[in-house]
Amino acid sequence: MEVHFTPEQEARLAQIATSAGTDPEGLVKDAVLRLLEKDPGCAPVSHGSVVAEMRALRARLKPDPAGWTTRDYVNYGRR
Repeated sequence: MEVHFTPEQEARLAQIATSAGTDPEGLVKDAVLRLLEKDPGCAPVSHGSVVAEMRALRARLKPDPAGWTTRDYVNYGRR
């Protein structure tokens, strides 16, 4: 199996691997094996899944005004 990364991703993996005292291939292999041990039934997110629906919802909504707090939202309807 082959996995392809961008040059930036490869550089970041190399940095992390060096900090961990291993090589990038070993780092990625260990990470994937931990993922498989944690959730052996992991599968890609299907189009109709909750995660896909949340991503679509976020894409349609405007971002919150910068710096708004809960109090700002409560008072917004009282003006």
